[in-house]
Amino acid sequence: MANIETSDAEKAAFFYGEMLGLDLLMDHGWLRTYGSAETMRVQVSFASEGGSGTPVPDLSIEVDDVEAALARFKAAGIPVEYGPVSEPWGVRRFYVRDPFGKLVNILQHE
Repeated sequence: MANIETSDAEKAAFFYGEMLGLDLLMDHGWLRTYGSAETMRVQVSFASEGGSGTPVPDLSIEVDDVEAALARFKAAGIPVEYGPVSEPWGVRRFYVRDPFGKLVNILQHE
């Protein structure tokens, strides 16, 4: 679980809820948690680069359809900072920044 500080949780609702399709799992007013019912292993990565010479992303989110996600971001006018590209390690991905300045790696395993 990642924790990102913000004074404007509505920006999270748009980016993580509407753009990425994550569900609002918990809302305490001061803390909102977005997620999915999918069961995933906990992973924490430590890197000197993001691969292919890119900066290290703050978050990586795997989606079922990276092209559909890309289309949503483009339609919303959110700039793509890298990609889309199929990487030699078997993922197709692109980078965008969330409303809080975090670099987010949106990916799908190929």
